[in-house]
Amino acid sequence: MANMKNRVQLIGHLGNDPEVVKFDSGKVKVSFRLATSENYKNGAGEWVNEVQWHTIVGWEGMAKKVERLQLTKGAEIALQGKIVHRTYDDPQGNKKYFTEINMDAFDLIKKAKEVEEQQA
Repeated sequence: MANMKNRVQLIGHLGNDPEVVKFDSGKVKVSFRLATSENYKNGAGEWVNEVQWHTIVGWEGMAKKVERLQLTKGAEIALQGKIVHRTYDDPQGNKKYFTEINMDAFDLIKKAKEVEEQQA
């Protein structure tokens, strides 16, 4: 159970085309936003669709796999990773907080085109 600490699993749709960055050091990074949704009945008995947005970051093999599969906005994926909180001070001295999912595995469920065809 020790390896279950700080693990998250999500299934959702890419909210933007992934951004792949190749650094001078040779490292590769990918980042994108992922939308997950949940349907439930509220206290008044009305159906509610609640959407959560997550910032996803992947390094090396994950970035190369995203690039190889040519993922685009709308694609549905299942991923796992860990939650990472970061802070920094902006030029005005304000502290900024970020929460990201550092992805270490994912599977493509449907390409964006398949999602669009299914919704048509």
